[in-house]
Amino acid sequence: MGERKRHRILMVSDFFYPNFGGVENHIYYLSQCLLKLGHKVVVMTHAYQNRSGVRYMTGGLKVYYVPWRPFLMQNTFPTFYGTLPIVRTILIRENISLVHGHQAFSTLCHEALMHARTMGYKVVFTDHSLYGFADAGSIHMNKVLQFTLAEVSQAICVSHTSKENTVLRSGLPPEKVFVIPNAVDTAMFKPAPTRLSCHEIVIVVISRLVYRKGADLLVEVIPEVCRLYPNVRFIVGGDGPKRVRLEEMREKHSLQDRVEMLGAVQHSQVRSVLITGHIFLNSSLTEAFCIAILEAASCGLLTVSTRVGGVPEVLPDDMVVLAKPDPSDMVQAIEKAISILPNIDPEEMHNRMKELYNWHDVAKRTEIVYDRALKCSKQSLLKRLSRYLSCGAWAGKLFCLVMIIDFIFWHLLQRWQPAKDIEEVPDFVLSHDQDDGIPRDNKNQSFR
Repeated sequence: MGERKRHRILMVSDFFYPNFGGVENHIYYLSQCLLKLGHKVVVMTHAYQNRSGVRYMTGGLKVYYVPWRPFLMQNTFPTFYGTLPIVRTILIRENISLVHGHQAFSTLCHEALMHARTMGYKVVFTDHSLYGFADAGSIHMNKVLQFTLAEVSQAICVSHTSKENTVLRSGLPPEKVFVIPNAVDTAMFKPAPTRLSCHEIVIVVISRLVYRKGADLLVEVIPEVCRLYPNVRFIVGGDGPKRVRLEEMREKHSLQDRVEMLGAVQHSQVRSVLITGHIFLNSSLTEAFCIAILEAASCGLLTVSTRVGGVPEVLPDDMVVLAKPDPSDMVQAIEKAISILPNIDPEEMHNRMKELYNWHDVAKRTEIVYDRALKCSKQSLLKRLSRYLSCGAWAGKLFCLVMIIDFIFWHLLQRWQPAKDIEEVPDFVLSHDQDDGIPRDNKNQSFR
């Protein structure tokens, strides 16, 4: 075996700490494990409130919080070319060899990948979401994705369902798309020291209270389950526009003593909430891959979830009860979960999760994708433009125009500030502990 090639990776997304979510977690843990494998990793995201400039996180992870403020849903305003100077400077200063973008609806990701391709860098894209094909928003997003992935070196999806969805939306050859699932930090998510009594059954929900996460389903499911089982209690963690509906449901059915609303939960407190329950309920209407299910299973909770997207791929059949995204079917699934609850061993479930999902394994598989991306041949501008022309009669010509202007701006920048005038920064190296745990950043707490 030859010596492992050291990559110099720039992770780019609008979604990163101190904001919290599946994408943010994925980038952080993947970066930490890649650092442990000896690679250089730098993260680029937009500024969060007073957090702007360069910050260092656990393990020497360097983060550029560029001075762009979020415009809508934590996304920066699309400028097309406004980010080119700062992206170019970071790529040269950090001596980056590969750019890895995350999330289809991240504006910063799309723009950074476009500029990186113009400058001749190899790019990898990870899609964390599922999109439809019929509504106006999805049609627009799919066309943007087609533009971004027209020249991508390799792509990664978090589930096989997500891969099928991405290939259909973007027109990418399936052989360019790899499936690498998310993982969970089992050292952080451990079961309760003592097994809970089943005299009172606690069902935990931790989710953003929005339409996509099935908050409207909870409004119908919770009262029915409480009516059927007097010994069942709900704990709902999370915040969002649908919280009002849940509060109204609790008032209407006089369930104040049986439905506890926690509001936003810090990530550091998620485990302490999970271990108070027996069953974890996920009511999402669409999911490419649900990390919350992994966290719950790692804490020893039996999961009840809607059968949507990549969720059926996440856990073995004996660790999850699946249901249609329909109130009556979900109630039946909860009834089934309650009946098999005495057979669930939290410690055994936790040990199985250790074997099934591991961030170090995710990092090693991602490393293989990077190796393949760097072997892709470099192409001239004319060959690159031919790919964009195939994106549609009108869209193809528009995409070509966008790339030609980007190419011209890049050359103007090269003349105005040559690469030799941009100082390369020395690498920041830390000695990592040789255990199997993953470094965690306790200073960057955020909410779910």
